[in-house]
Amino acid sequence: MDRTVTNSRSLANPLHAILLAFPVALYPAALLTDITYLNTAEIQWTNFSSWLIAGADLFAGLVLAWAVLGLFFGRARQLKSRGTLYLIVVAAMFGLGLLNAFQHARDGWHSVGTLGLVLSILCSILALIAAFIAYSTIAVEKRA
Repeated sequence: MDRTVTNSRSLANPLHAILLAFPVALYPAALLTDITYLNTAEIQWTNFSSWLIAGADLFAGLVLAWAVLGLFFGRARQLKSRGTLYLIVVAAMFGLGLLNAFQHARDGWHSVGTLGLVLSILCSILALIAAFIAYSTIAVEKRA
């Protein structure tokens, strides 16, 4: 049997890629504002973090809904194992992001701390992993 490579596919179509770009940018930006707050103790940086995390969570929720639908109806249907892994990573990113938003909603002096910083780091890492899974292409093989 002869195998020929027909084309390469990624999980993210253009609209999904745009939605995923927001958490990829906003979670690391929130991490930077958390680090800046810990270095300066200027309370305004926690406000920046809260808004950045809220925006990232909004788009992470949309990406999660898209990933669930994509697993059953979209491109991820053909790539089941990768689509399932992507869904797990996005769900973890959204869940930890929501926890991070609650942490940052606390009193300004206690909102970041160790837990807030760790949650921001985890959300940033998960956003980058989700982007890697979604944007990477794999060759789809067809048997002749």
